[in-house]
Amino acid sequence: MKILNKLPKSNPSIHFDLIKNGWVPMKEPKNLIRASLLSIPLMIVDAIISIGVINIFSSISLSDFGMTSDSISITINVAIIFLLVLLLILHEFLHLIFIPNFIKSEKIYVGLTLLGGFVITEEEISKSRYIFITIAPFMIISIILPLILSVFGLLTTTLKFLIILNAMASSVDMLNFLLIIKQVPKNATLKNNGPDTYWKNIQINEKSKYNDSPLI
Repeated sequence: MKILNKLPKSNPSIHFDLIKNGWVPMKEPKNLIRASLLSIPLMIVDAIISIGVINIFSSISLSDFGMTSDSISITINVAIIFLLVLLLILHEFLHLIFIPNFIKSEKIYVGLTLLGGFVITEEEISKSRYIFITIAPFMIISIILPLILSVFGLLTTTLKFLIILNAMASSVDMLNFLLIIKQVPKNATLKNNGPDTYWKNIQINEKSKYNDSPLI
């Protein structure tokens, strides 16, 4: 695992090697800004889902967050900033820990930028595992966590805010999830070259290679 202060770039020579070996590049946004813009509708959907889950066990309204029909009051202090940073770290950590061999691997890059955090792995990962890694922070923080907190009576207004904020911040993850579902075959394997994602249906390729082998 390597810690960086900016997104790693794709390597052109690795790209050509991957293409040569049957890896297919996914059609995805070329940069984080474009991905963020495309994911805005998903940001709204994620927030609605999270609010719906919270509302099952606890009342929630705009007034809880200082918003009324007459005014908007938002208080930002050191504690809130600390919690936001902690939320960002937790979000990325939940991506990281589900990547196989994440501690020892030299092909995993993590970091924080002005636009947020990132976790990128160039290890080969099955489609089902890749999807789980992609949506883990949304599912754990914005769906499962409020259910657990509500059982113990710990679902405070501040935590509700952070849970919904995480849901909104997961919009790019959900965009990646939809792109994978749409483009990648069921039994395929995925890997990255920097921010660029590729897939390969290894099982079919290996079967084809076996069937093409001459009989002895």
